[in-house]
Amino acid sequence: MGSDTISDISIDAIKRASLLNYGELLNKSANTWNINVWQRSLISIDSDDVKPQVAINFARYQLAANTPKDSRMNIGAKGLTGEGYKGHTFWDTEIYMLPYFTFTMPEMARNLLKYRYLGLDGARKKAKANGYWGAQFPWESAWSTDGEMTPPWGSADIVTGKPMRILSGSLEQHITSDVVIAVMQYLSITKDERFAEEMGYEIILDAAKFWASRLEWDLARKKFVIDNVIGPDEYKEHIDNNAFTNYTAFWCIQKAIAVIDVLKNSNPEIYNGLNLKLKLDESYQDWISKVNLIFLPKPNEFDVIPEDDTYLQKKIIETAQYQSDGGHAKIFKDYNLQQINDLQVTKQADVLLLVFLFEDLFSDDIKLVNWNYYEPKTTHDSSLSFSTHSILASDLNLADTAYDYFERACEVDLGTGAGKSNQGLHMASIGGVRVLDG
Repeated sequence: MGSDTISDISIDAIKRASLLNYGELLNKSANTWNINVWQRSLISIDSDDVKPQVAINFARYQLAANTPKDSRMNIGAKGLTGEGYKGHTFWDTEIYMLPYFTFTMPEMARNLLKYRYLGLDGARKKAKANGYWGAQFPWESAWSTDGEMTPPWGSADIVTGKPMRILSGSLEQHITSDVVIAVMQYLSITKDERFAEEMGYEIILDAAKFWASRLEWDLARKKFVIDNVIGPDEYKEHIDNNAFTNYTAFWCIQKAIAVIDVLKNSNPEIYNGLNLKLKLDESYQDWISKVNLIFLPKPNEFDVIPEDDTYLQKKIIETAQYQSDGGHAKIFKDYNLQQINDLQVTKQADVLLLVFLFEDLFSDDIKLVNWNYYEPKTTHDSSLSFSTHSILASDLNLADTAYDYFERACEVDLGTGAGKSNQGLHMASIGGVRVLDG
């Protein structure tokens, strides 16, 4: 669409609006919001404290106002409220915001997932450039077809004074699983077979092709491993067998196998089209031969799931003084990233996100043990952390702790801390607040 066309459309819209007076425009706006937002997913809290209701309404407003209807675009980490992260989209959408839309506004969820489908070419280019097959989704994405947009350099190292290399674009690979998790949740809730046939199956299958090519054989373990990654805990770089990454890769390949089994039996025409495009007959045999040999970190003798191969051998420090309000990384005043990499310090929910998302894989006893181990070691230097901790605490019947984390999630953008939202609101935290109350 050319700029002249956009200008013409905008001028026409202004002319139409100018035919109405203020009261008519206000009434039209109020009715639109009431029908499309406020009466959908309505939650009313009966409490003497008005703050939770305000926070929920604030979250609903921001999710509606910052979500584009054009599927060529997605929700920026800061929405439209600031210049943080250059407007880029992360896994924030799929894991923290999309569930709200899937359950309440599925047409919006479909648009957001179509964005990932439109980004398949960019994801395939990234996989190929890295020596892999299938689709490796970008950690940061902008225009749907642009591919990886993560900047190479970040802020200065506290020790050396030199800019720090940003490795998430190359090493934080769980984003590919996160997209599949969102697609599967959407299909499970909506039963949208048209989306599955036109877009969803292809996303799932191409993600599985990536993961199968990403696996490496460990002769000592006699297992396929995933080395040199960053998991959700971004304080651990170049680590091997991050539990979240390995489990979700295993799950993705399992789902792809199931998709092919179903399509071959019930919809061979769709299968034949996808097979011609993706060479699924070859991939299927590869997946079958590998999936049950993927190394999945198991609970140790104390029922603690290792975050990665070396986390449990690292030095333990007291982290209470470094726990933040969702974005102020106090720990960098005393340590640089390389030093933190050698400590049992976690930036945000990692193993706890795994046991939250895949709750059927772990008993309540194991969940509680891992809560008791990892929660005190988590600094919450990401605003994404509070909502996961709140929901998991509630699942574990830790009611007071759950409400405390809920309040902390609400206060990320509505709290009294100055400067927290200078670069824009924290959209993933806002999405987490809305999921919490639902």
